[in-house]
Amino acid sequence: MVSVLNTVDTGHEDMIHDAQMDYYGVRLATCSSDKTVKIFDIKNGGQILAAELRGHEGPVWQLAWAHPMYGNILASCSYDRKVIIWKETNGQWDRLYEYANHDSSVNSVCWAPHEFGLMLVCGSSDGAVSIISSTADGQWDTKKINNAHTIGCNAVSWCPAVAAGSLVDQPSSQRPQQTRRFVTGGCDNLVKIWREEDGQWKEEQKLEAHSDWVRDVAWAPSIGLPTQTIASCSQDGRVIIWKSEDGTSWTSKVLNKFPDVVWHVSWSITGNILAVSGGDNKVSLWKESLEGQWVCVSDVNKGQGQTIAPAEPQKPEQ
Repeated sequence: MVSVLNTVDTGHEDMIHDAQMDYYGVRLATCSSDKTVKIFDIKNGGQILAAELRGHEGPVWQLAWAHPMYGNILASCSYDRKVIIWKETNGQWDRLYEYANHDSSVNSVCWAPHEFGLMLVCGSSDGAVSIISSTADGQWDTKKINNAHTIGCNAVSWCPAVAAGSLVDQPSSQRPQQTRRFVTGGCDNLVKIWREEDGQWKEEQKLEAHSDWVRDVAWAPSIGLPTQTIASCSQDGRVIIWKSEDGTSWTSKVLNKFPDVVWHVSWSITGNILAVSGGDNKVSLWKESLEGQWVCVSDVNKGQGQTIAPAEPQKPEQ
């Protein structure tokens, strides 16, 4: 049974929208409608405020830690249409790069697997998806997929760098690499897969099964199995598991129909357990049985702490 080990008093003055642990699980970043990002050192069951980052002019919806091989780098996105990439140097957090090329709220950010380089994908209510990547000379290259989703894009998630079916105990240098791909979910009820080809991003697949806005998508980690798996959740109360053996044809299966909107889906590091959270104020854990059925292995109320509220894709005031 899942239980709450610890609660963190963040001191945010408004609703919290995201909370992300770093790669080593020793730092927690949180963001809020109070326009701030806070970073806590987590030690001995307690927390110490290490930094409070101010730079956004609206609610901050989501955060993403980069792989530590690139240093302590955190990305944040906001209703103010901006993405800010922060970096810690000698204990001091500063803005490394600011991207302000969206026409509406930026709802989701996700770093690519480190094998792909320092690369960030961003989804916005203007319907566009941006890809921001660090170049060898320390500059930033940006690409934009306009009209990726009509009405707006709510969620983004990268595919694993290691191709499905690769042996996980192989040295990473010997494993076959995936083409750079990511999945998005939008207000058009669609899940879409995008592939990089000759330096340009193209729509590879359009997956249709949801009947309302897709709120989150999560591409499962690769653990050597020959199957690729994506989870999506929606305003329609359903979580859908998408699977592909060849990377081109996908089948869908409804994991469960929940009584309320489902806001978030997240895979365990081994890719075999899916965490689901929604409007019923519960977090449930799901695992696939040997017969191919998805079974709830645990669920827990989110406790007395503040519920993390999702971004609302809206047009900002001009």
